[in-house]
Amino acid sequence: MSTARGAAAVALLGGLAVLSGCGDRATGDPVPTVAVEVGPQQVTLDPTQWCRDGEGERYEVTAPILEVSPDTPVTLEVPDEVADDGWSVQVFDEQLEEQIGEVDVDAGQAVFDGISTSDVVPPTYYLVVVQRADPDACEGLSGAWPVGFIRAGEGATTTTEAPPAG
Repeated sequence: MSTARGAAAVALLGGLAVLSGCGDRATGDPVPTVAVEVGPQQVTLDPTQWCRDGEGERYEVTAPILEVSPDTPVTLEVPDEVADDGWSVQVFDEQLEEQIGEVDVDAGQAVFDGISTSDVVPPTYYLVVVQRADPDACEGLSGAWPVGFIRAGEGATTTTEAPPAG
């Protein structure tokens, strides 16, 4: 792994501290997951938070981090219960601290494929699928599913020095 990509991975992993929640998943019905497809990579995202039966729940989750090629389409698929409420794709910096963009997805639409890995300017970033919150339930807490991206070949440093003579 190049130095720049290694630094990007460390920065993305540093953002995961923000995702740490208030404990483990409660027993009972499983929480919904989100499917992500980027080129040949397919991953399932667990939520960092979810509103269940009017109670907000937070989970300790390690978001997957994908190394991706430039200009690769990203497809996100949410379960029907999330699609019915409507959702958005929020774009965050590599520290998961600053929101740098958002795309709303129409209520009822379960699949969104209107973004590519090069649509975000920095080469390392997070996409977070966020369910529209019901302001009367869970004090406005909604479902959130993060995934990190490191765009290959950008910002990487290479060494062009000759090996030492010997």
